[in-house]
Amino acid sequence: MNIVSPAFENEGSIPSRYTCDGENISPELNWSDFPDGTKSFALIADDPDAPMGTWVHWVIYDIPSNLNSLSEGVPSDEILEFGAVHGINDFKDTGYGGPCPPKGIHRYFFKLYALDDMLNLKPGLTKKALLHEIKRHVLAQAQIYGKYSRI
Repeated sequence: MNIVSPAFENEGSIPSRYTCDGENISPELNWSDFPDGTKSFALIADDPDAPMGTWVHWVIYDIPSNLNSLSEGVPSDEILEFGAVHGINDFKDTGYGGPCPPKGIHRYFFKLYALDDMLNLKPGLTKKALLHEIKRHVLAQAQIYGKYSRI
């Protein structure tokens, strides 16, 4: 399985428009080559370089398997019109919260999971809770990461 973004190259710089210094909108993400039997996708975006430990920027699940992308600027609604469900990020919000590092260069990982089922869980799961729920359902995993630093 592969995941890419037209907004930034893997291991490249994330443009400021996708950060707290810009519009703070989610970047477009596209995926391909997911396994047969995929019923849904889940996505977690996090920063392992945060001073207090890994900081979660986005949790979204029950992305239908007929989708192979998320457009730029996904709304922060708990339940999206295409059926996906948002969890809670470490900003204590639903939806995407862009990079906003205090200092230094940070890496932001976008991890996509292909699942063998729809989770049908309520909105608001944390990263930890989502990982617990999907552990028996993961068919494949892919990731992309970008870097960002504030000057």
